Amino acid sequence: MSMLSEFKSFAMKGNVVDMAVGVVIGGAFGSIVKSFTNDVLMPPIGLLLGGVDFSNLVINLKDAQGEVAGVAIKYGVFVNVILDFLIIAFAIFLVVKAMNALQTQKEEAPAAPPEPSKQEQLLTEIRDALRNR
Repeated sequence: MSMLSEFKSFAMKGNVVDMAVGVVIGGAFGSIVKSFTNDVLMPPIGLLLGGVDFSNLVINLKDAQGEVAGVAIKYGVFVNVILDFLIIAFAIFLVVKAMNALQTQKEEAPAAPPEPSKQEQLLTEIRDALRNR
């Protein structure tokens, strides 16, 4: 088997395609959560804390001098990233919990036995007739 056909076989497996779709959707979801955190959630929190813009919270270690950039610890951005993570983690928790609940319901619901075919019904009737003789 050539390497190209082997790669094609690998790439077209269901798990790889599902994973690729999950990565793309996850990236888009990350952008939505980042916007939600930065543009919707943090402004009211900053307002409640006295008009603080978290993205501007820094600890200056060294001021900029001429063309040399300053050195600062941007802990406000770090707070935003932590909130992004918590929101994403909670959303994933809810999705996994819902999937587990659906799987549990599926396992608990006993499947009804399938209706016997006409051939099976006929054989059963013949068996019963022979038994009654």
